[in-house]
Amino acid sequence: MATLVTVLKAGGRYDARWVARLAGGVRRHAPAFGRVICLTDADLAVPGVEAVPLRHGWPTWWSKMEALRPGLAQGPILLCDLDTVFTGPADALAEPGLAAMEDYFHKGHLSSALLRWDGDDLAGVYAAFAADPGRWMAPGSCGAVPNAVHGDQVFIDHWLQKEGRRPAFLQRLYPGLLDFYDPRRADHGPVVIFIGESKPDTASGPVQAAWEGA
Repeated sequence: MATLVTVLKAGGRYDARWVARLAGGVRRHAPAFGRVICLTDADLAVPGVEAVPLRHGWPTWWSKMEALRPGLAQGPILLCDLDTVFTGPADALAEPGLAAMEDYFHKGHLSSALLRWDGDDLAGVYAAFAADPGRWMAPGSCGAVPNAVHGDQVFIDHWLQKEGRRPAFLQRLYPGLLDFYDPRRADHGPVVIFIGESKPDTASGPVQAAWEGA
């Protein structure tokens, strides 16, 4: 059974509403995901979503590293950002195999906005980070970053390269599946990715309707 995992840190822009709408979109458009898990430090109660406590208190996006910890789920696992909107069939994301979204700005490198693996396949990446998180959260610890944003995906990309592993890019595996939100267009999908300042709660047209109706 495939599992979709997302992460909610309390106190920021995101809350239970975002978890519910992501889970609703998954149920409608990617039912191959039999489980939806939310790693969180919030008191979360969303129907159809398993709330699993965060363990480490790592700040901001670094909490996403906990999605890689061993024993979380079996079978294909997809880490998915809360600001992803499903507007059409997306069961392909539940297929097995190491894969990731190619970073929109940093070509040739992965983005953890969508990252897929099987079972405990990336537990070693989690273990390496958890052994010395202060070191790895420090800018420059993984070398120069062209877009100057040092985060979880930089570490994951760095460590996988160190191990000689390269995930397939979802855009190449499934042409036309991922779509980056552009306010100048009405139609998007089937999987809408937000970058920069744009977010689903400020989107318009069919994307907004898909998010609010999830």
